[in-house]
Amino acid sequence: MAFNNKPKKPHLISFHSNVFTTLLFILAFAVPLLFLILHTSTSYLCKPPFASNKVKSWSGDLRNALFAWNRLPFPHIQSPPVTLKIAVFSRKWPIGTTPGGMERHAYTLHTALARRGHRVHVFTSPVVKNNGHHPDVLTTSSNDSPRIHCHEGEAGKWQYNKAWKLFNDENQRQPFDVIHSESVALPHSLARNLKNLAVSWHGIALESLQSSIYQDLTRKPNEPMSPAFNASLYGVVPKVLNEIRFFHNYAHHVAISDSCGEMLRDVYQIPRKRVHVILNGVDENGFGNDLSLGLDFRSKIGVPTNASLVLGVAGRLVKDKGHPLLYEAFSRLITKHPDVYLLVAGSGPWEQRYKDLGARVQVLGSMSPSQLKAFYNAIDIFVNPTLRPQGLDLTLMEAMMSGKAVIASRFPSIKGSI
Repeated sequence: MAFNNKPKKPHLISFHSNVFTTLLFILAFAVPLLFLILHTSTSYLCKPPFASNKVKSWSGDLRNALFAWNRLPFPHIQSPPVTLKIAVFSRKWPIGTTPGGMERHAYTLHTALARRGHRVHVFTSPVVKNNGHHPDVLTTSSNDSPRIHCHEGEAGKWQYNKAWKLFNDENQRQPFDVIHSESVALPHSLARNLKNLAVSWHGIALESLQSSIYQDLTRKPNEPMSPAFNASLYGVVPKVLNEIRFFHNYAHHVAISDSCGEMLRDVYQIPRKRVHVILNGVDENGFGNDLSLGLDFRSKIGVPTNASLVLGVAGRLVKDKGHPLLYEAFSRLITKHPDVYLLVAGSGPWEQRYKDLGARVQVLGSMSPSQLKAFYNAIDIFVNPTLRPQGLDLTLMEAMMSGKAVIASRFPSIKGSI
């Protein structure tokens, strides 16, 4: 039986308006909610993963595991059963600078491996020490730190062929047991013959394509599509195809999110035994709940004691990190809640826009990990409105380690960890 009455089409509401409305509602709702939370115990806000569930025992070949290795309980032993010689290729190494997320990840991971007793050699771009000297090998104050090999050339400029030569010289002295490349620091043309190599992907081209789409969806209805968006689509599609072709040259792949692991297996068609999901992590000793540290930081930067709510955001202040969304949402929020504050840790094109919002926004510039510890403890809610569904942002875990509630974009790489 057919019906002639067609349902009316719903009014179309732009993605842009939906995002602003949702974020604004969440922030506005959080104001009264935080009064309740802040006057009760907040220990439940920062529990270790799977704290409420018993971790099931598992045995077998880890290469067959389709879940993140982080779910496995590892015993805290003083030394590993086997000591390995590990080579690491990283475009940059965080020495004397404010490092990016990938550099911080590399530093945390490989420093921890060295402390466990492994012999870690890092091959990276030149760094400039305080005396202006470019050392070839950076010496450390202890034997449980990675040995850093810097190739010759301009500081911060990566030249893989020069790093490869340093690697070969060290490999001839004693072969490496494991070789690790941070993303494409080691190109596939050199990696194809290394059977003991693993590459960690901190973002792949298919995720970049998704990021371009999400960014364009924030465009207002009367705003024309930017030439840059068209150019990005034109460039990223061939890059996806190239990655699908050459990724097979890497022996093993480490995905830093479950969604990236699925893409590598299902879209890039990498055999599942060669794809391993290991989520990003942060140093437990570097971040934690410290009320007095947070209060001191608030006082230092001028946040009044009667502030009802303090929000925080950290990272590069660029469009693809979602700052257009947060900027507009917060500018609306303070019209109804003038006693709410926003702390911005980072630098970039949106820095001046935030400053233009007035005294309710404190732009703090780029911060070192030690400074970030005080920043996280000074806020009530951490906001990450990123439009880049690539990898897993370290700031989210650092905020949770500090016992803070989190508002973040609902992307596949994020929702499994928040």
